[in-house]
Amino acid sequence: MPARLIRSRGFRKAVLQEAIDGLLAGDVDTGRALLRDYVNGTMGFHRLAKLTHIPAKSLMRMLGPKGNPQARNLCDVIDHLQRAEGVRVHVWLKNTTKGRAA
Repeated sequence: MPARLIRSRGFRKAVLQEAIDGLLAGDVDTGRALLRDYVNGTMGFHRLAKLTHIPAKSLMRMLGPKGNPQARNLCDVIDHLQRAEGVRVHVWLKNTTKGRAA
């Protein structure tokens, strides 16, 4: 995946979106894994550490298989990844029940 992340902006955007979608849907393990792959295939943890002021090793642990990031740190990481990619993720609510007021 890393080579494809470097070559394809569309693929990078899709991976970032899928990671965030996974986190919001409660699939935290997949979301973290995709964010880790995204960072490894794009800017790397050392550059992200400079941007976020979070040590690279902490970022690696945070997005690792046993990571448990604080919401503040995770949001900061996502913010910097979006800025670097030149995108902004938007979230909206969708009523999933028929005939019931939200």
